[in-house]
Amino acid sequence: MKKIEAIIKPFKLDDVREALAEVGVNGMTVSEVKGFGRQKGHTELYRGAEYMVDFLPKVKLELIVQDDDLERCIDAIMQTAQTGKIGDGKIFVTDVQRVIRIRTGEENEEAI
Repeated sequence: MKKIEAIIKPFKLDDVREALAEVGVNGMTVSEVKGFGRQKGHTELYRGAEYMVDFLPKVKLELIVQDDDLERCIDAIMQTAQTGKIGDGKIFVTDVQRVIRIRTGEENEEAI
């Protein structure tokens, strides 16, 4: 099993969610996060005063998938989250040792 963490632009969330549902993903965790990378930040104007916005709003998706589904999920995220502009985000993939559904005690693939 693998854990996919994807940091994407907030306005792409619905498109990515729909694309993942089409490839069979039936659950994920979504968090509103802030951060920056090469995009750095930007300057905004508020009541006539300029100020620097260092941390940009992003959305973080977390999902656990079986190894066989990994590439389909990554492709779905890539195709729908990409705008071609700086700040499109990142995808991180890590191994998952064990998953347990608290309600039933099911483990691993049965618990996903």
